[in-house]
Amino acid sequence: MTEVTLSAYLAFYLYLIMLVVQWAVATFSKAKEPNAVPGKIDEDLSHDSFIFRAHRTFHNTLENSALFIGTVLFAFVINYQSPIFAMCIWVYLIARLIHMVLYYAIATEKNPSPRSYFFLIGVIANVVMLIMIGLRLIF
Repeated sequence: MTEVTLSAYLAFYLYLIMLVVQWAVATFSKAKEPNAVPGKIDEDLSHDSFIFRAHRTFHNTLENSALFIGTVLFAFVINYQSPIFAMCIWVYLIARLIHMVLYYAIATEKNPSPRSYFFLIGVIANVVMLIMIGLRLIF
């Protein structure tokens, strides 16, 4: 296995670990609340509540996971090994990690919020990966 492949695999693995951590934070922060109902979040909660932010962080990551996971697995299936592609996986992971930390830390209704920029960096990294795969398939 090349260093590029190992790097891409490691970044993807850490992304999956991040998903588990976000699930645990969202689940356990909500479960600690009095009268917590499984699978239901209080509709009156907003960004001033950590429970709301943890829930939204996890769900925002899930909303973006399908495209990222599909892109990365497609590249793995076609054995696409590129240092730039691996770097894009790392950029996406780091952007999502920073997005997560900012979502946990900053209670704001402002749009764009600081986390929005890291969301955008992740989207751009994913689009670059899709373009790279498309170019590989064409040429």
